[in-house]
Amino acid sequence: MILVTGATGQLGSQIVENLLTQISPSEIAVLVRDEEKAKELKNKGVQIRIGEYTNPNSLVAAFKDVKKLILISSNDFNDRFGQHKNAIDAAKQTGVKHVIYTSMSMNDIETSPLKGFLEDHYQTEEYIKQSGFTYTMMQHSLYSDVIPMFIGEQVLETGVFFPAGEGRVAYASRTDLAEAISKIVVSDAFDNQSLPLTNIENYSYADVAEILTELSGKEVVYVSPTPEVFAETLKGFGLPEPIIQMSLGFASGIKNNDFDKPFPNLETILGRKPQTLKDYLQSVYIK
Repeated sequence: MILVTGATGQLGSQIVENLLTQISPSEIAVLVRDEEKAKELKNKGVQIRIGEYTNPNSLVAAFKDVKKLILISSNDFNDRFGQHKNAIDAAKQTGVKHVIYTSMSMNDIETSPLKGFLEDHYQTEEYIKQSGFTYTMMQHSLYSDVIPMFIGEQVLETGVFFPAGEGRVAYASRTDLAEAISKIVVSDAFDNQSLPLTNIENYSYADVAEILTELSGKEVVYVSPTPEVFAETLKGFGLPEPIIQMSLGFASGIKNNDFDKPFPNLETILGRKPQTLKDYLQSVYIK
């Protein structure tokens, strides 16, 4: 039995849909907090297990008879490592053999401006290894899908305004990553490996502006403001302080080239080239 956590989320739901094209639904279970949200999966024959990372007893019950656990990192940053630890301990207690974890591909967490925000991924990796599981660490690049969060919906009118300097990112789409993860899970070829899953090219925000200019026929300018000016601008839009700080943190990490290294693993696993930034931006901004 393969169990996918976070299965009604954006990544988890796509992983499950991809798994359903490869194995029987009777071999798939999902961990959800709200059974109602998983009704369609239940109708397809997927087993629904109720639980959450902050409730260890619910995880022990949910992981019964599971051999492979796809542990999707929590999006609740309040003691995220503690939540992951609960899941890993429950997996150990119930006899799970293989843990597949969605981690991050970064050049050096120790020198990253995002260390305080993302180091829990590497703490989780280490705890999985120490716990004696067969493991696969799926070290994701930043999703292409975060770009609209950083540059906004009206970018063709406003231009790209983001304090990332000349930093580059090997962005990969969530859809490509979900497909690759499903292939990894049903194979034994990736046991005890850490796999950076990135695009085969990297891109700057100047590239984003240039591509949008080409696609739209409008001149889209890139401005990299100071962090202070950027923060004040976001405050002017009424955004909450945690969102502002998260945006500043990622801009700083990108400017530091924390995510700029491309790796071939994603292309190899997919058996095709990953979605390009141009294709992604066209799907979002050009109707």
